[in-house]
Amino acid sequence: MTVEKNVERSQFDEVMVPCYNPMEMIPVKGEGARVWDQQGTEYIDFAGGIAVSCLGHCHPAMVNAVTEQANKIWHLSNVMTNEPALRLAKKLTEVSFAEKVFFANSGAEANEAALKLARRYAADEHGPEKSEIIAFKQGFHGRTFFTVTVGGQEAYSDGFGPKPGDVTHLPYNDVDALREHMSDRTCAIMMEPLQGEGGIIPPSDEFVQTVRELCDKYNALLIFDEVQTGNGRTGHFYAYQGLGVTPDILSTAKSLGGGFPIGAMLTTTELAKHLKIGTHGSTYGGNPLACAVAEAVVDVVSQPETLAGVVEREALFRDGLQKLNDKYQVFSEVRGKGLLLGAALNEEWQGRARDVLVVAGEQGLMVLVAGASVVRFTPSLVISKEEIEEGLSRLDKALAKLVG
Repeated sequence: MTVEKNVERSQFDEVMVPCYNPMEMIPVKGEGARVWDQQGTEYIDFAGGIAVSCLGHCHPAMVNAVTEQANKIWHLSNVMTNEPALRLAKKLTEVSFAEKVFFANSGAEANEAALKLARRYAADEHGPEKSEIIAFKQGFHGRTFFTVTVGGQEAYSDGFGPKPGDVTHLPYNDVDALREHMSDRTCAIMMEPLQGEGGIIPPSDEFVQTVRELCDKYNALLIFDEVQTGNGRTGHFYAYQGLGVTPDILSTAKSLGGGFPIGAMLTTTELAKHLKIGTHGSTYGGNPLACAVAEAVVDVVSQPETLAGVVEREALFRDGLQKLNDKYQVFSEVRGKGLLLGAALNEEWQGRARDVLVVAGEQGLMVLVAGASVVRFTPSLVISKEEIEEGLSRLDKALAKLVG
C-alpha cells in the first residue's frame, strides 16, 4: 500500500502541546484489527485505541451509520432533541438497569455528570454535610479537575493548585478499610468494576458486595465507572451484570462510539429528577452524528453472539499468553476479564512494560501498558482468530528479542 507522505512525526514537536509522547510511526489506514502506517507497514492492533475500537477499524455498520447521518443532519444543540439520540437512549435503557440517560462527549464528562448528580442528590435529600466521595487508590476516572481528583493517582492531579474537596481514597479490595471509614457523611462511592489504568485489578466478590451493602446502609450512591469495561468489553454488555451488583449511576464512553467521541451517564428516574433544567448540560452531548454511530455499535455489540465471542476470544488470548510465558517466563499472571486483559510482569521484569510495548511495535504489534509492570490488551471485540494468532506470533518475536 502506497500513501503520499505529506506530514511527519517531527511536526508534532513543533505544533502540539507536549503532554503526549506518541510513537514515531503515524497510522493512516485501518481495517478490522489491522492498521497501516505512512510507509505501508502493517500492524496487528491489540490496543484498540485504549479499549475504544470495539468493532475494529472502519466496521461497515459504523461507516454506514456515519455516512447516512452525515447526509441528514450533523448538529442541533439541546434546545431541541434528535432522532438518533432518542433511539440510542432507549437502547441503552434496554440493555441496562437504567431508565434515564445523559449524553456527553467523553468518559471524563460522563463521570463529571455522575459526580455532580451524586452531590446534588445528597444535598437535596440529606443536606450539605453529606458530601464525601469515596474512591479508590490507583483508580482512574478522567482528566477534568473533578474527575482527576477523584481518580486515585496523585501524579495526575498534583500541581494544578487547590483540588476539589471532600474526596477520600481507600485501597481497592480492602473491605475492612471501607467498613471502618464509611459514614453518614458519605455521599457516593465511585469505582471501576475492574480497575483499568491501575493495573487490570478485578474486585473480589466480597469487596463489590460490601460496597453495595454499605451504600445501602449509609444512603450513599454507588457509581460504576464503566468507561473502559462497558459495551461488551468483559463479555457482558456492562461489567456489573457479571458481578451480581447493580449501581445507582453508571458512566460509559470509550467503545460506546467505537471511535467516534461520545459518553453517557445512565441512572434511574428517581435520581435523574435532581438534575433539573439548567443544572447541567453539554453543547455537543447527544450530537446526531455521534449517537447514530453509537446506535450502530450497540446494535452489533449487544448481540448474544458478539458477547459470547468475547468470552471465546478471551480463552484464545489466555491460552496464547500462557504458552508464551511457558517459553519466556516473563509474566506472573494474566488478570482481567473478557478482552480487558493485563499480563503482569514477574519480579525479574518489573518496570519493563513499556519495553515490551516498544519492541512489540517494532514487530508490527500494537499493545498497551497499565502502569510500569503490566502489559495491557484491549483489542476489537470481533477480532478474528487468525488475527489473534498472528498478533501472538509477533509478541513471541518481541519477547524473544527482549529475553535475548
